[in-house]
Amino acid sequence: MHFKFHQNSKILWLFISFIFSLNSFAIDKQTYVSNTSTKGSFPLASNNKVSALLTSSTDFKGVLKVAEHFQNDIKNVTGITPQILTDNTHNLPEYVVIIGTLGKSPIIDNLVANNKLNAQELTGKWEKFIIQTVKNPFKGVKKALVIAGSDKRGTIYGMYDISNQIGVHPWYFWADVHVKKQNELHILPGIHTKGEPKVKYRGIFINDEAPALTGWAFEKYGGFNAQFYDKVFELILRMKGNYLWPAMWGRMFYVDDPENAKLANEYGIVMGTSHHEPLTRAHAEWKAFGKGEWNFNTNAYELKKFWKEGMVRKGNTEAIVTIGMRGDGDEPMTEGTAIELLENIVKTQREIIVETTQKPIEETPQMWALYKEVQDYYDKGMRVPDDVTLLLCDDNWGNIRKLPNLDAKPRTGGYGIYYHFDYVGGPRNYKWLNTTQIERTWEQMHLAYEYGAKEVWIVNVGDIKPMEFPIEFFLDYAWNPDAWNANNLMEYYTLWSKEVFDGNYTSEIAEIMKKYTKFNARRKPELIDDATYSLHNYNEAETVVTDYNNLAEEAENIYNKLPETYKNAFYELVLFPVKACANLNELYVATAKNHLYAQQGRNSTNQMAQRVQELFDNDVTLTKEYHELNGSKWNHMMSQTHIGYTYWQQPEQNNIPKTETIKVPKEGKIGISIDNSNKWWPNTAEKAVLPTFDPWNNQVFCFEIFNKGEQPFNFNIKNDNDWIQLSEKDGTVENQVEISVQINWDKAPKQIASSEITVEATGEKIPITIQINNPSNEHIKGFVEANGYISIEAKNYSNAVNNTVFNWVTIPNLGKTSSGVTPMPTFVVPQKITNNSPRLEYNLHLFTKGTIKVHAYFSPTINYTVREGLKYGVGIDNETPQIVTLNEITSGKEWENSVANNVKVLTTTHQISETGNHVLKFYMVDTGLVLQKIVIDTGNLKDSYLGPPQSVYVE
Repeated sequence: MHFKFHQNSKILWLFISFIFSLNSFAIDKQTYVSNTSTKGSFPLASNNKVSALLTSSTDFKGVLKVAEHFQNDIKNVTGITPQILTDNTHNLPEYVVIIGTLGKSPIIDNLVANNKLNAQELTGKWEKFIIQTVKNPFKGVKKALVIAGSDKRGTIYGMYDISNQIGVHPWYFWADVHVKKQNELHILPGIHTKGEPKVKYRGIFINDEAPALTGWAFEKYGGFNAQFYDKVFELILRMKGNYLWPAMWGRMFYVDDPENAKLANEYGIVMGTSHHEPLTRAHAEWKAFGKGEWNFNTNAYELKKFWKEGMVRKGNTEAIVTIGMRGDGDEPMTEGTAIELLENIVKTQREIIVETTQKPIEETPQMWALYKEVQDYYDKGMRVPDDVTLLLCDDNWGNIRKLPNLDAKPRTGGYGIYYHFDYVGGPRNYKWLNTTQIERTWEQMHLAYEYGAKEVWIVNVGDIKPMEFPIEFFLDYAWNPDAWNANNLMEYYTLWSKEVFDGNYTSEIAEIMKKYTKFNARRKPELIDDATYSLHNYNEAETVVTDYNNLAEEAENIYNKLPETYKNAFYELVLFPVKACANLNELYVATAKNHLYAQQGRNSTNQMAQRVQELFDNDVTLTKEYHELNGSKWNHMMSQTHIGYTYWQQPEQNNIPKTETIKVPKEGKIGISIDNSNKWWPNTAEKAVLPTFDPWNNQVFCFEIFNKGEQPFNFNIKNDNDWIQLSEKDGTVENQVEISVQINWDKAPKQIASSEITVEATGEKIPITIQINNPSNEHIKGFVEANGYISIEAKNYSNAVNNTVFNWVTIPNLGKTSSGVTPMPTFVVPQKITNNSPRLEYNLHLFTKGTIKVHAYFSPTINYTVREGLKYGVGIDNETPQIVTLNEITSGKEWENSVANNVKVLTTTHQISETGNHVLKFYMVDTGLVLQKIVIDTGNLKDSYLGPPQSVYVE
């Protein structure tokens, strides 16, 4: 075996962890609240009473503030408001909830001193809480429930964790998730904890927040002030996050409301500024307060003064300080890489940090973001001191650009990841709705975690509101990446659905979430147009529209059956995005049909133009419904334009796609179109030929008879073969009639054969050729070629060759059409291809010999290594595998295509000397590649966005 490992002990540990994860479901969903009393349980609420809450006035202000939230949560669930007692350990009721932070609450410290609480559970821990029952903690108290934290956020997380368990969901405000009323709440005995987070800083970035969130915030709160951020901070903490980059489009967090920073510090929210806003100064502040140009070469004095004021203002509040510099307006600072200049800037900024904090530099968390062109500085040798966190970034489209080298030495500042669920920029903005598959987020952030990027995870979430589902997953996963793997990831949908909708239609809602996020991830709504899906080939456009409309109908049916209390949340989280995106897809397909029909002269051209108008109006209506929901609580939130993009930037308003109208003659006249052809008859000289039928795929192909005039006409189809079956032989055409064609294989000739049917109408006779491939002596095994191609979903391999280290792992639902397959574990060097190499084998049956092409569809992974690119091998039968580099072409156009299409297709050419059964072999060279689909072109592959549907497999 040719295996070379880096850091052998780490690889062994990763492998053991991976194998263990395959056989377990480490889902961090411990339930410790019951509606019935059991032996040793604590009565949080029972017999129309709730236990009092006991706090210490010396504890953190944020703990005391959240204790009031906790009080309100219990009230909202039970209808009874618990009393908050402060600093009083005398004359307490029999049952009390004690809340406090180790070292800040004398009450907690007293319990430790009296051996009622084990301090080792918390001492020196990061953000850890324990929830446990203590008997007789004080005189007169029969039993206490203790919520103790190792630090401020630990205690806060403990309270919010119980709130979640009793039914107050983190999105109760932001998504109107119903709080279920319950009378009996009992905490089970034992020590309950979520441990420490695996990623230290976990947060969100509010960005691209106009017009939606900006309009909402100003209408409801008067701006991005402390009232607004109070809701944001609470949301982050309820999801066990701790970090925020605040709104930045013209916004100034520290200036807009001086209470913002004070409130963040009270809550324990670690503040940051985005990748291009150094030393806690918002970009908008330079325009408001800066002097001169944003140029360190020419204006260093003013910039240093500006940055120093930011650090003085920050004071002792908790923050991660961004260092480095980009140009004004989030643009490159210079043409090329001015390494010496940027190194001098960083040196100056760190001197300012030391001067203003009066602390050793390593005691102030700092971050250097390798965003866009800044990564070029790093790649060309620029380094920052070891205590600075290197914030590695994705490509703004969810594909990580850089990870630590396999042989990278540990950094005291560690590594982090800046990720995106929202973006403004090329190839096109995407801001309107969620287009993220959690499967892709899991796969990319799993890579990051395995490579040691675990100091900071921050994600650009745009307006917050449309991204509820992926935000929750991102923060859940950041807390404990070991809890979720490819085997149990699909359970996240189910658990989320069960929590949000309290068990109502859980599996059905989970399936809708899987499908709608998959459909949206195929191509972001802002990128869809009338040319996206093929009207002609593989019935693609019609299938896309039908699938999405069926999903919308399922969602509508569930909405109508749901109890009223869950309908607002369902509308916001499920129904609206599904209906709006189904409508948008149909809008563009209807536009494409209108253009085609106009070319063909169909009498339904103008009707299709009217349909486009109806669908455009539907979008307006849906937006209005959303804005009127729940007393117009979310007015403005769906005001992001999304129809009629012409380049990367959004249009000023939604613009209806251009349609055509024609003058239709009075007299009816026949036209015919057929599957997998963009031609129509009788105006085309060549013969109409349907795709070839074969008994293995048992296809149904169609042709359409359409009317080019106002008056209906009658048609008749002449068919002299009993083995050709038609859905209709005659009838009347007002607009169009679809005729399906099948083969009766019991009667069909055992050979390659063809015949004709003839459509007669309006004085025309239009022959259509029917071809079959029905050999009598073929021994078929594998995916069967038909009509010039074989299409295979990657997960449907015939055989997987693993070895003692690597396994092929299917990531369910990841990809445009089915699932993704990748080798794991990931933290290894490239492997040489040998007879024992890990590989996937796909059995094929080819009727074609000669030159064929193999198109491999991959998730659009970036080369995150220092190597020349991520590679794989492919060969047929015993041929020497071709080694292919996924990232060999790195032009801007190539990248734009791969992210817009959300797939990267690489092609190899092979020679087949004999027809019959063959084996295609896909070899692992590098980890990190996710194979979605394989399409083999044997000479007649048609253009389509998703690729042809999977071919039939014969055992």
